[in-house]
Amino acid sequence: MDPITFSIIRHRLFRIVDEAVITLKHVSGSAITNEGHDLMVSLYRADGSLLMGGVGFLHHLTSAAEACKSIIRNFEGQINEGDIFLLNCPYTAALHTSDIYLIAPIHKNGVLIAWSACFVHVYDIGAMNPGGFSPDSPDIYTEGFSSPGLKLVEKGEIRQDIMQTILNMVRSPEMVALDMSSMIACNNVARDRMQSLAEKYGAEILDQACSLLISQSETLLKDRLAELPDGCWYSRQYFDVKGETYKVLLRMSKEGQELTFDFSGSSPQSKYGINCSKWASWGGLFAPLFPLLCYDITWNEGVIRPVKMIAPEASVVNATRPAPVSIATVGAIQAVNNAACICISKMLSTSEKYANEATAVWHGSHFAIFMFGQNQRGSQSIGILTETFGGAAGARAIGDGVDVGGEVPNPISRMANVETMEATFPIRYLFRRRLKDSGGAGAKRGGTGAEFAITPHDAPDGGINYVISGKGTEYPMSEGLAGGYPGSPSNYKWVKTNEAIKAEEKTFLFPNSIEEIQGEQKDISWGVFPLAGLDSLYVRWNGGGGYGDPLSRNCDSVAKDVMDGVVSNYVAQKVYGVVINKGKVDKGDTKLLRDSIRKNRLGFGN
Repeated sequence: MDPITFSIIRHRLFRIVDEAVITLKHVSGSAITNEGHDLMVSLYRADGSLLMGGVGFLHHLTSAAEACKSIIRNFEGQINEGDIFLLNCPYTAALHTSDIYLIAPIHKNGVLIAWSACFVHVYDIGAMNPGGFSPDSPDIYTEGFSSPGLKLVEKGEIRQDIMQTILNMVRSPEMVALDMSSMIACNNVARDRMQSLAEKYGAEILDQACSLLISQSETLLKDRLAELPDGCWYSRQYFDVKGETYKVLLRMSKEGQELTFDFSGSSPQSKYGINCSKWASWGGLFAPLFPLLCYDITWNEGVIRPVKMIAPEASVVNATRPAPVSIATVGAIQAVNNAACICISKMLSTSEKYANEATAVWHGSHFAIFMFGQNQRGSQSIGILTETFGGAAGARAIGDGVDVGGEVPNPISRMANVETMEATFPIRYLFRRRLKDSGGAGAKRGGTGAEFAITPHDAPDGGINYVISGKGTEYPMSEGLAGGYPGSPSNYKWVKTNEAIKAEEKTFLFPNSIEEIQGEQKDISWGVFPLAGLDSLYVRWNGGGGYGDPLSRNCDSVAKDVMDGVVSNYVAQKVYGVVINKGKVDKGDTKLLRDSIRKNRLGFGN
């Protein structure tokens, strides 16, 4: 078709997604959505295939495509203009029950021409624990309301029987209603803009442009794969839950213009909710593939066609119903993300042309802490501490990872400022800062994670409760690359302050580190806990993986890291082999030390 018309339509499709995202964020009242950007908006063709993947958590682009196809199959002959469907069943398409998809058909002159789909992590879903993360749930039945598909809006009118039934099953129904309203508004904007585009160019020309866009993406990715050598690359992820260790194994093979991700050998499905379904793993491997292999290619069905996945049934990466999956997004899915990231990066590293696109793992453990209880205004508060969206960037061949630099699966994630969190929950931050020595060591250093501590403040009930579903405390999950070290593991501590310490004395204590917080420290990582009285919760999250041998790192860069407080003198000397005296590199002693470390590696040391 005319290349100028094609280019205009392509850019209009991008803008439609952007405008729909803005609408969703402006209507939503949830910090996890409008601050953390835990969302997704995309466009799909009439058959449900991905047309234009939007930003947000990229796992959902392919899962929402399957959701569209499921609605098409189950509601054949009942799909009308102005309808909006709801789906959140993890064994149908969603990642876990808290991630509700709203899917809307788009018609022109009575003919179905496209779909729009969006998701948010809703304020509550009626699971055992407020917020939806339910570490003690033994099965899917205790993880909240779950639907394989229902019609929420019919011909432009909300079905109040359906809406009221959903709101009757959740805590804080007014906030869940606002989440639903934000997604309805988002889909309405996408529909209106798509209909305007079809009106201007005609449905036939629009469909032709969409078909060409998908073909273009498929060709571009296949051409890129053809430039890369054939081969197999391996990665493995370990994560711990309540003393039990699980593994995700990946063998990625590339032959000609096809990629196959084989998860055979991964652990059997767990009794804990860290499992994920097949469609969640499918989305999980694409979350790093889209930005790493297709950074300059439109994310759509054309990118999906050359990729295959093998995921054994009843495994942690392809659980069978009714296994619990509420922690999937930060559990097995995150491990799939990390393993795919490393395998893709290893493949890119074999090519001189694409080696600079390779990256170590970003923010491997992706912790999640949900809080619930009465806030300082006496109303119910449920929500996530958004620090996890701050992430930590992995290092690359061309540079260090960015400190607290986000994550690969969500290019627009971010954490809220301290004041927002303190206004949302009855808490006070004792400190929040970059975490020294957390970035994986390497010729290029991994970005640091961070640490923070909170304590109750102005809480009507004397405190608040929190849900921890953390992993990566025993095993580092932010893998390094090309000899780079992994980022540090995460850690969570419940600091039980001696009640003999008077509240008025505590008020004037401003600890600046975990060591300065008075009280008994107890390591925790899984379950529901109180934050009450004078107690504190301390969290540190992992840094990004390093790239290359730490002994090859520029000595002045190490000295600057020490000066900036992100690397300690101890690690500078023991890991990087750099001797720093009075803020300056001692080149003579550094050479001797690095030579000694290299000899010890080879077994030639004393």
